Amino acid sequence: MDIMNLISALPGAAAQGLIWGIMAIGVYITFKLLDLADLTVDGTMCTGGAVCIMLMLNGWSAGPALLVAFVAGLLAGLVTGVLHTTFGIPAILAGILTQLGLYSINLRIMDNKANQAINVGKYDLLISLRYIKNVPVYKNTILIVAVILIVLIALLYWFFGTEIGAAIRATGANLHMSRAQGINTDVTKILGLMLSNGIVAFASGLYAQYQGFADINAGRGAIVIGLAAVIIAEVLFGKLGKNFALKLIFVALGGVVYYLVLQLVLWLGLNANDLKLVSAAIVAFFLALPRIKDRKKGVADNA
Repeated sequence: MDIMNLISALPGAAAQGLIWGIMAIGVYITFKLLDLADLTVDGTMCTGGAVCIMLMLNGWSAGPALLVAFVAGLLAGLVTGVLHTTFGIPAILAGILTQLGLYSINLRIMDNKANQAINVGKYDLLISLRYIKNVPVYKNTILIVAVILIVLIALLYWFFGTEIGAAIRATGANLHMSRAQGINTDVTKILGLMLSNGIVAFASGLYAQYQGFADINAGRGAIVIGLAAVIIAEVLFGKLGKNFALKLIFVALGGVVYYLVLQLVLWLGLNANDLKLVSAAIVAFFLALPRIKDRKKGVADNA
C-alpha cells in the first residue's frame, strides 16, 4: 500500500466529492426541507448526464447543455410531484415510478445505447478528470466545481429567503400549520421536488463531463451517496452553525468526506466490486453514530 498512490488519488476524490456534494444539496431539499423520501434522483442522476452529453455530441456548448439538463430534472421532479399530490401516491412510491419510467426515457435520450462517450480532446468540456492536474488554474476542475457550488448556494440562500422558498420550508416543517396559514402545500411540494431533481440533474451533467461519458446505470445507488453526504454533514458539522447557507456548505463537504473515506478504503485493499456494500456501511455508521454517542453519554452520566 503505497502512500503516494493515496495522495495522488485525493484530488480526484475531492473533485468527485464536490460534484456529488451538489447532488447531495438536491437530496437535502427533499429529505430535510420537505421531509419527503424521494427516490426519483436515482433516475435523474442519469437523465442529466444523458441530456448533457448527447447535446454536446450534437454541437451544443457545455453551459447551455447543463441548463437543459437542469430543465430535464425539473420535469422529472414535476412528474413525481404530480403523482404524489394530484393522484395521492405516497412520495417514495411516486419517486420509484418516475425512476422506473426514466430508465426507458434515458435510453431513448442516449439513442438506445447504454453508454455514450465524449472525447475530452475534441469537445470543450467545462470540467474533466484530465483537468485535475497539470492544467492552468482557471481550468482546474476542483476550482470550477467549487465556484459553481458557491454560486448555487448563494442562489438557494436567496431563493429560500423569498416568500415561495419560505413556504416550501414551512411545508416541510409543519404541513398542517402551513395549510392553516393558507399555503398551498401541494404546489410547494411540487416546486421542492422540481428544484431538487433539477439540481441533481445539473450535478449529473457535470459528473458525465468529468467522467467523459453518460451511462444508463450512472444513477444506481445515487440516493445512498446523497443521503450519506447529508448525514455526514449533520454528524460532523451540525454543531458548527445553524445558518442555512452554512448547512448547504456542510452538505457539500459531506460529499467530499464521503469520497475521501471511500478512497481511503480502496487504498486499504477493498475489492472495487464491494463499493456499494461499503457505501451502505458508511451511511449506516453515520446514521448510528449519534445514537452511539448518546448511549455512551448516558453510561457516563450514570457512572
